[in-house]
Amino acid sequence: MLVLQATILIFVAITATAVVFTRQPVRQVVGLSFYGIILGLLFFILQAPDVALSQITIGAVALPLMFMLSLAKIRRDAEERKRREESEHRREAA
Repeated sequence: MLVLQATILIFVAITATAVVFTRQPVRQVVGLSFYGIILGLLFFILQAPDVALSQITIGAVALPLMFMLSLAKIRRDAEERKRREESEHRREAA
């Protein structure tokens, strides 16, 4: 059991480091989701199934989903702003 706990702790450290050093936001969110799953597995191994379920629900599903929706909204607003600026520029040129 101790070997399994140590192995999962190493995976937690690896996934956390990968999330921190990833530069692209979408990849960070995917890494964050894997980190939530691994952390939930650690809690389950440490005999805290209620905490594990909460971690998987929030850390692996809800939080990454909110980040992805936020990134999509930011990109959509940036594209809309760019289109608006281009149309204004065309009107001024005409």
